[in-house]
Amino acid sequence: MDLSAEHLITVGVIAVAVAALVVAARTRPGPWTVPAARALAILIVVNETSWFVWEAAHHAFTIQNDLPLHLCDVAAYISAVALWLRTPLLVELTYFWGIAGTANGVITPDIGSQFPSYLFFQYFIQHAAIPAAGLFLVVGLKIYPRPWAVPRVIGFSLALLLFDAFANLVTNGNYLFLRSVPPGPNLLSVLGPWPWYIFWSAIVAIAIFVLLDAPFRIFGPGRAQSKTEPYQPPA
Repeated sequence: MDLSAEHLITVGVIAVAVAALVVAARTRPGPWTVPAARALAILIVVNETSWFVWEAAHHAFTIQNDLPLHLCDVAAYISAVALWLRTPLLVELTYFWGIAGTANGVITPDIGSQFPSYLFFQYFIQHAAIPAAGLFLVVGLKIYPRPWAVPRVIGFSLALLLFDAFANLVTNGNYLFLRSVPPGPNLLSVLGPWPWYIFWSAIVAIAIFVLLDAPFRIFGPGRAQSKTEPYQPPA
């Protein structure tokens, strides 16, 4: 794990910015949340798409590694649509995938470039903005996960795993890290050799999903909901 001052400062700035956005949305809901959500959606899409443009410009794009099939890539575009439309299913996917999966990249970054390079900003914007979107929508705007949210998200996760397994066969790639763990220190590297790390990472993900969902199942929508209803954008 990178514990450099640069990394710790970056994590601190991200934590403060996300907390400020979520607290503001929860305590001061209103029309301002619509442009705020859509600005975050645009940032996510532009940042995500810029990566593929950068790869192509540097003649580094390959179908083995750079198709938008990794969890973070899929979650990026889903979170952008969720921020724009606030569709319950997309909000759930953003919340669970963003916090259980993408946020891990902020804690254990896999990046070779340092501040203030483009790659540094692109990486941390991607891995911070997606969980930020999930927290903004669920905690800030109170669009809580519905009953059976965890089984639904597990089902979509399994569908992505199967799709990426097929894509790996076709492209000889390593999408969703189904063939080998990513380089550098990360959670997958301590979960055993292939294929056991895939099994154990699935167990860990499900456990995190359950923990993220627990407050809404324990307290229930009625008790979890405050007197201030979330602001809904016009149709």
